Amino acid sequence: MTEKLFTKNFVLLILGQLTSLFGNFILKLALSMYVLEATGSAAIFAGILSAATIPTILLSPLGGILADRADRRNIMVALDALTGVSVLCATLFISENNAIAVISTLLIILSILGAFETPTVQACIPTMLQGDNIMKGNAVVNQVASLSYLIAPMLGGVLYAMLGLKPVMYASVVCFFITALIECFIKLSNQRIQNQGGVLQIVKQDFLSSMQYITKEQTSISKMLLLTALSRFFVMGITIVGLPFLVRTVLGLNAKYYGAAESALAVATILGSIAAGILAEKLKIHKLSVLLASMGIFIIPAGIVFILPVNAIIKYGVTVVSFCGMQAVISIFSIFAVSLIQQRTPNHLIGKVMAYTSMVTLCVQPIGQIVYGFLFDRFYSAIYFVLIPTGIIVCIVGLSAMSFFKNMEKEQQEVSA
Repeated sequence: MTEKLFTKNFVLLILGQLTSLFGNFILKLALSMYVLEATGSAAIFAGILSAATIPTILLSPLGGILADRADRRNIMVALDALTGVSVLCATLFISENNAIAVISTLLIILSILGAFETPTVQACIPTMLQGDNIMKGNAVVNQVASLSYLIAPMLGGVLYAMLGLKPVMYASVVCFFITALIECFIKLSNQRIQNQGGVLQIVKQDFLSSMQYITKEQTSISKMLLLTALSRFFVMGITIVGLPFLVRTVLGLNAKYYGAAESALAVATILGSIAAGILAEKLKIHKLSVLLASMGIFIIPAGIVFILPVNAIIKYGVTVVSFCGMQAVISIFSIFAVSLIQQRTPNHLIGKVMAYTSMVTLCVQPIGQIVYGFLFDRFYSAIYFVLIPTGIIVCIVGLSAMSFFKNMEKEQQEVSA
């Protein structure tokens, strides 16, 4: 008998994620627009955001430990309620004189809370779902995130333009409190782990046991994390830094073209998530190497078009199509990678392992952005020197991982037999 995907618990989780992400996106957009208007500097807000990611990176392992030792439903409820209270307090205290300080403090608080929420939510999915439904569930969560990212900025921008900063902040507070209320109705089994020793000893013990699991007992997980990190390094570096640079600076096109390209990438992510859900039962694990290599194949045409004597619109069209293809593929690969990690991790370690996954991703993305920011500046007049070699490298990485994925598929079949 086929197990049901949209169980009551999973539907409640999805609804909670929808309202929470929507609140987050409209809040971040309003805050960014306010800082830009108040300071006239995009670098200031970028610096604030970069500084705010540090607590998430540092505290993610603790978030994973908490997710494995406490009631995950209660953690989510508490974190979303605290997020709502934090934004509410910031809204009440913010003024023209202290706006930058209040916004900076709020973003750091949200970063700290996010370090505990992300591994908890990811740990809930394999608790609620089984088998191929884990991949389908991750695909649905990814679709919800992409849909929120597509819609929320537009609505947030309209609200901000019409009403200003505080009404948008109040709207996000409502979203977070609704999320906390929805999560109260989730029912999860909670196997309490016996605590031995003080807090520091528990943290040390949990950290060592989880690291031993992924480095010695299940080395495939650490290798999968490495491949995910490499793919994120190249793809996020190219898309986040390269797309605005290529469209606005190299091609000299206006903001409307860049906005259209960003919307196309969001749609590509949604389509990739849908494809991952459809392929959950059909795509063999060893095919993931081909999927990884195809990311590189999509990058190469974007480089070639900058060699050809064609106008800016054609270059723009080829670049957007290439980037969308790459974005769809990374979406599929990431969903399968996370799902395979979840399937291979026991319940008492899932929070910690998911924390490592998000921590590695968070660490790699800014490094990729810095590296590609330098490369795009250095090869401003010869962009193909950046894009074509990157595409070739990603192809080589994907194909060299073929034996790894074949071995992983063999192990999966032995476990299922």
